[in-house]
Amino acid sequence: MNKKAILLAGGAGTRLYPLTKIVCKQLLPVYDKPMICYPLATLMLGGLRDILIISTPKDLPMLEDYLGDGTRLGVRIAYAAQPKPEGIAQAFLIGADFLGDAGASLILGDNIFYGNLDFYREALALERGACIFGYQVRDPERYGVVEFGPDGRALSLEEKPKEPKSNFAIPGLYVYDGQVVEDCRQLRPSARGELEITDLNLVYLRRNELHVKPLGRGMAWLDTGTQTSLLEAGNYIATIEHRQGLKIACLEEVAFRMNFIDQAALGRIVDGLPKGEYREYLRMVCDEGSAAHHPEPIPL
Repeated sequence: MNKKAILLAGGAGTRLYPLTKIVCKQLLPVYDKPMICYPLATLMLGGLRDILIISTPKDLPMLEDYLGDGTRLGVRIAYAAQPKPEGIAQAFLIGADFLGDAGASLILGDNIFYGNLDFYREALALERGACIFGYQVRDPERYGVVEFGPDGRALSLEEKPKEPKSNFAIPGLYVYDGQVVEDCRQLRPSARGELEITDLNLVYLRRNELHVKPLGRGMAWLDTGTQTSLLEAGNYIATIEHRQGLKIACLEEVAFRMNFIDQAALGRIVDGLPKGEYREYLRMVCDEGSAAHHPEPIPL
């Protein structure tokens, strides 16, 4: 897999004001963890270990203080600034040097995925083209929308259409080949002055190189861009964790289960944590031993 990852944690968080007056949007709590843990865990569960986090100049120091360079998690985390929110696709231009000629997966910092991620791992294995996903929602006009033909192939893509041609929204998770930076350089800003991710996807669609995977009903996709959706996401995570006794997007556990770090490294992390429920949980994970205790893929 010759792909790197970009986590776009930009934007001013205006829809979440006044919460974002206090702290960076991606560090707001989604139940028991900062929001950024969830998209970062998705990337790690995809097997990606070279990650660029893009955020505002104001928020970058807070994110870097929280996550560091990723060494403790067995990954490499770099940081870059997006001075103004000028479109999702701009992330590939900001990260051009970081990506080089590698393919890339991009995830938005306020998107949460929970369920079996085989669909994502399959997309990351693609050597040519791009892959996006479709998720059925009741309010598609809020999102980019994909229209499918009878054969399941994508016919059209529209950004926040007034009259959506389907109920399938495009979540904030994308996979591209090594052509993505050059394609972004050819894009022109939209009427709202942004480099639109939909325009980038249309480039791949016109070349007949866009794969679109519908996500089944067993997959949960949550976005946390408003107070209501943030609360709903927190309640969802709390319900699952309380029922199973397992944590979702616990980065230290993900690193261990993915064999990014070994049991000894996890033990050192646990020893350095303050006393509390989070430490007790990770101590339980560490005491279980190797990842072989969970031979089947489990959502983390």
